[in-house]
Amino acid sequence: MIRTVSDSLPTDDEQPDQVRLVGVGVLIGAVDGEGAPVGRRVILGMIVAGAAGVVFGGRIQSAINSALAPLTENDPTGLTGLLPTGGQFRYYSITGDQPHRSEDAYRLAVRGLVERPATYTLTALRGLPQTQLTKDFQCVTGWRVEDVPWSGVQLSVLLDEAKVRPTAHALVLRSFDGTYTESLTLDQARRSDVLVALQMYGKPVTRAHGGPVRLYVAPMYGYKSLKWLDSIEVVPAVVPGYWEHLGYDIDAWIGHSNGRDDEPA
Repeated sequence: MIRTVSDSLPTDDEQPDQVRLVGVGVLIGAVDGEGAPVGRRVILGMIVAGAAGVVFGGRIQSAINSALAPLTENDPTGLTGLLPTGGQFRYYSITGDQPHRSEDAYRLAVRGLVERPATYTLTALRGLPQTQLTKDFQCVTGWRVEDVPWSGVQLSVLLDEAKVRPTAHALVLRSFDGTYTESLTLDQARRSDVLVALQMYGKPVTRAHGGPVRLYVAPMYGYKSLKWLDSIEVVPAVVPGYWEHLGYDIDAWIGHSNGRDDEPA
């Protein structure tokens, strides 16, 4: 996904010890998540450290990734995604923050052109048949995380439970960040490698990764794997999502869309 950042870091005279996003007007959150800015010198040090990991190999890179994790997970702007993090996830938010919903408060609505609309708690989702996949996560910007273990409910299970009406042909998927939306055709949504994901790496999906529940669409670029999943609406026709309105392909097949030729996940 695209982050718009200033062409160069500001000088100390311009904005002492702060790095600001152009057009977003928010500062990178500090490690404590309270909104204090990350210093310019810290960012420069992180870039040097990340480059060292790339040069000197896996063990050093692993240590660097661990050290940077608190900053990347609390950077809603995605600026730390510019760092060379050696095949690790980069964190993005289109609203400038990471929305929060506790496990107890979480609800997933399935509605629209269905005979049986439903609202699922996290406990109810965990009680449905779980599917495990180990698949890559490929971002349209080029980075990839290989062999990610995912676990969750096949999206097709929820659609079958809801009894989709014959006039339906697509889904609108909405995030509880209030802005992010995505689309899938029903044929795409019913694939066995499309999950309402509850776990990554054997643990609950974290807030930074879009938890407590996110979408994972294995054969498509990452922007289709909507974070912070709030609702699934069954509709008559495809409605382009947030990133499609900004120029990305509606059908986001890895290696066959968006002008890219990446290997399939």
